[in-house]
Amino acid sequence: MTLIIKPDLEHTRSWHDVFREAMPERECRDWASPGEIADIEYAFVWAPPLGELRKFPNLKCIFSIGAGVDHLLRDPDLPDGVPIVRMVEPELTQGMAEFVTLHVLRYHREVPTLEQQQRDRVWHELIAPTAPSRKVGFLGFGVLGQDCARVLHALKFDLASWSRTPKQVEGVQSFHGADGLDPFLARTEILVCLLPLTAETEGILNSDLFAKLPRGAWLINAGRGGHQVEDDILEALDSGQLAAATLDVFRTEPLPTDSPFWAHPKVTLTPHIASVTQQVSAIEQVVGNIRRVEAGKLPLNTVDRKLGY
Repeated sequence: MTLIIKPDLEHTRSWHDVFREAMPERECRDWASPGEIADIEYAFVWAPPLGELRKFPNLKCIFSIGAGVDHLLRDPDLPDGVPIVRMVEPELTQGMAEFVTLHVLRYHREVPTLEQQQRDRVWHELIAPTAPSRKVGFLGFGVLGQDCARVLHALKFDLASWSRTPKQVEGVQSFHGADGLDPFLARTEILVCLLPLTAETEGILNSDLFAKLPRGAWLINAGRGGHQVEDDILEALDSGQLAAATLDVFRTEPLPTDSPFWAHPKVTLTPHIASVTQQVSAIEQVVGNIRRVEAGKLPLNTVDRKLGY
């Protein structure tokens, strides 16, 4: 079995070293030096060039390094019949729960306003409600969203979710489908977007959606940059329809230095690091799935290509 790797970020250790330690009997090759392409049976990749995966005739499985798979499904020449596996690993899930909880609490307790008051040397007591009076809504409610909700439920926030199909999770009111979106938005003060990027969710964070939120709502997008109509976000911030936004993802990454988001006083910007795949726990998931495939079983967390996740 030979695995080819196209990494995403710089890590302390190379993915090759981690794989060699976990599977010393297996050969790992770099994307830039694949050798004999007929040997390649597994691909562990992030954003490979369009059409490149098809050149490996004996692929048995494609693993996404990250939770999202839109970087793979955008390829019109993706090999047919080869399972695509999204990354589901506990450290990545933990990281997203930490990020979302941090920014929900920042907005709930109006920390950006307090920080500005400090800069302006203004002493003004802001009386924030406690968590049971604050309505938080998850736009997209898969593995990551449900774990974030678990943490916020422990803090007693008033939680709701919107998804394609109903989701029964303790302490979370479920809205679903086209008919459920408007009432979900109408009750949501802090909107957390964790949707997969599909044809249906492209550009969903737009002026029409923002208009259905209560005036002065907050936005946290840790999903995908393709969800955002970025001019609409700026307009909603400037008009006061959105009080503030935390944006971890953008349509163009790295974000261009002339983007108005950098200096906007109502924007908290992070460089796509809300949750990053951790090597040790990720390797356990990938190796386990390789062993499943070698045993003639389907890998876990396989993507439905029609749904896009």
